[in-house]
Amino acid sequence: MDVSLLIFLVAILVVGVLVFIAIAATKKRGPAFDRENYQVDFLKIENNLTREDENSYSMAIVNADKLLDKALCEMGIPGRTMGDRLKKVGKDKFSQLNSVWYAHKLRNQIAHEHDFRPDYDQAKHALSTYRQALRDLGAI
Repeated sequence: MDVSLLIFLVAILVVGVLVFIAIAATKKRGPAFDRENYQVDFLKIENNLTREDENSYSMAIVNADKLLDKALCEMGIPGRTMGDRLKKVGKDKFSQLNSVWYAHKLRNQIAHEHDFRPDYDQAKHALSTYRQALRDLGAI
């Protein structure tokens, strides 16, 4: 075999390896959440929940649900609603999927049932669930 042909084949192999490395290095690995903003936003939600203000129970649940939905959207999870996005993500991302569904259903009751009022313990449990879900996604 001619030496120049051998050098040419080695050069092609080296270029191919370098292109593969460049593609692998630039490949999107998932969302790069602004964790500090998510932590600040979630802390505000938690701090606005007070036992003395029954309206804060509903607001905390609704706002935490919105924050989780924002994270799912940033991840590029498809779906028209958060429920659709939760179905797509499933057990792959959440350590407590049933609890996430419970918290989201509480949010839906608040939004759609005029006379529904969660109690303080439900709100605390929902916030704990949303916090873990955001942790599971890497947002906080």
